[in-house]
Formats: sequence, C-alpha cells, structure tokens
Amino acid sequence: MRELGAAVIEADELGRTLMEPGQSVYAEIVRTFGPEVVAQSGRLDRARLAELAFKGGRLLELNAIIHPAVISAQQTWMEATFARDPAAVGVIESALIFEVERDARARGEDLGVLADWRRRIDRIVVVTAPDELKISRYVDRVNPPADKRVTVENDARTRLAHQIPDEEKIIRSDFVLDNSGSLAALRSQVEALWSRLVEESNIFLSARSLLK
Repeated sequence: MRELGAAVIEADELGRTLMEPGQSVYAEIVRTFGPEVVAQSGRLDRARLAELAFKGGRLLELNAIIHPAVISAQQTWMEATFARDPAAVGVIESALIFEVERDARARGEDLGVLADWRRRIDRIVVVTAPDELKISRYVDRVNPPADKRVTVENDARTRLAHQIPDEEKIIRSDFVLDNSGSLAALRSQVEALWSRLVEESNIFLSARSLLK
C-alpha cells in the first residue's frame, strides 16, 4: 500500500515507540507490572512483559494501558495526514482492530473511541491465511535455534488464541485479501484493492465538494 501511494501507519511500531523510556505508557506499565519488567538497559523486558500478559492472565491490563495511547496517536496522525492531502488514502496496519473493540467493551467502554472504531475507520481490510501457515511464517521470522522452535511455535499459538478467528473478522470486513499463496499473488490483490480505494476516495471528495 505504501509503495502504491498510501499514507501508512503501523500499530506495532507505534506501540513500541510509546513503550520506550520517557513515554507515559512506559511509566504506567512499570507502575502496573512492577520493576521486574524493566531490563538492565532501562527499556522494557518485552519477553517478560509478554509472559506476564499472555501466560499470567494480565493481557487486558496491558492492553488497557497501550491501546488508548495508540488510538490517540493514530487519530493525531490521521488528522495531520488529511490536513496535508484531503485526497489521501490513509492506512492503519494493525492485527488487533476487532480485539481492541472486544477488550474495550469487556471493560465497559461501550461508547468510547476504543469501542466505536467505525467512527475512525472507513473500510476494514482483513488479510487472512490458515493459522498453521501464520504460525510457520511467525517462526520463520523469529528464526530461533532448532531447540527453541517448539517454544516459539507455542508462543504463536498462545497469541492466536487471544485473537478473534479470521472467520468472524471476515463477516465484519469490507474487503478480504487471501494471503495463503505467494507474495506476488497477494500483491495482485492489493493492487486491485488500491484502485478501488482511490476511486472511493475521489467519490467522497466529489460528494463533499457538492455539499459545500
């Protein structure tokens, strides 16, 4: 999408930035989870934090700290993006859009910005693949030593278990990209989708112009 001309922000990268020392998110995580999640470098020990969140049953606590800050930063980014170019196609890359809504509602935030993502996002695009393929690709990215492979596979399964199944996401999405094949096959789908998004953006601008 970025290569084709979209303005793109990646939720994971944004979250990592907000979790750096000196950020309010960092301070709140340390206050909530204790000094054991701080590595000798002063940065967060992400492996220990993930262990407490996923295996220790404290994922909702962690998400309640990170997600609001990420959503706020995304909103600021979107406003700046469209102020520069009203015809822009802005893309938020995130694995957890539906999960953010689910967790917010679990905390009783039925009317908050976390639960009402349709006010922030015009179109949802789900990129889907079989779970076993996701796990295999995850392990390949991590590239652990042979004796650690099973541990990394189990970590992937634990993370998937906390996510909403693709089947449910597809029902609630506007577009679906099948990523079970090659990168070239995926890119072909993305290019077709890009044309559609650009067309919709131009229609929106035209309609808004007529209303003025």
